[in-house]
Amino acid sequence: METPFPPFDPEGRPRPRLGGSIGKVPIRVLLPNLVTLLALCSGLTAVRLAIEERIELALAAIVFAAILDGVDGRLARALKGTSRFGAELDSLADFVNFGCVPALMLYFWGLNEAGSFGWIAALAYAICAALRLARFNVMLDDPNKPPFAGDYFTGIPAPAGAITVLLPIYLELIGLPHGRVSAIIALVYCLAIAFLMISTVPAWSGKTLGRRVRRDMVLPLFVVVAIYFALLASYPRVVLSVCTMLYLALLPVSTLRYRRQMKAWKAERAAAAPTPSEVLPS
Repeated sequence: METPFPPFDPEGRPRPRLGGSIGKVPIRVLLPNLVTLLALCSGLTAVRLAIEERIELALAAIVFAAILDGVDGRLARALKGTSRFGAELDSLADFVNFGCVPALMLYFWGLNEAGSFGWIAALAYAICAALRLARFNVMLDDPNKPPFAGDYFTGIPAPAGAITVLLPIYLELIGLPHGRVSAIIALVYCLAIAFLMISTVPAWSGKTLGRRVRRDMVLPLFVVVAIYFALLASYPRVVLSVCTMLYLALLPVSTLRYRRQMKAWKAERAAAAPTPSEVLPS
């Protein structure tokens, strides 16, 4: 008896012919995709919570989605379960979770008080998130990038953009007054983060950090991570505000470091390049 569902191949290869055997997909390939879908559910739930004015729970949902976004890719690589389907699903989920959802949350929170300009700012942020993700996917296979380029993002990544763009909400929850002036400031700030996402600012990615941990640093690392998440759970508004400000403050440092590495790399290439006398035949 034939299955009512078409055969699924995570790599997008052609389907087997009619009557052919249907292979099985390993669970290790499906598991990262399930984590991505869970992140998507969390992000969409944040929209509902924002509409219901349960803003703190909405923030928790978007932070949880960001954590899951950092887990699914690493889980796929650890399980050797990467696939084309997973990459496409992750990109689409990132656009919804870190493009559409923060824009809607900001609009429901206070950008609507700025009238049509508030909606334009929300649209601009979502569009910039889509453009940033599209550029990221295109640049993955760039053969000309320097070896250290993997340590940096071109522009701030979508998850970081989502966490940072919500800073006005964190500050209001801490106690800052909310009004039409704060809505206008939030509008300008939203546009600034949107342009940072599509800019060429090199933002340190941290991808190479933590691949190997010294044995004597394992226990201190556990303690630091546990303390951080305990603080995040106990004082989420303050921790998110401080982390956002630190991240933005470190962008110039990341840029200077990238430029120094680029200068050294170009000098190394120039020194290794053959001179004209070496190229011309004798």
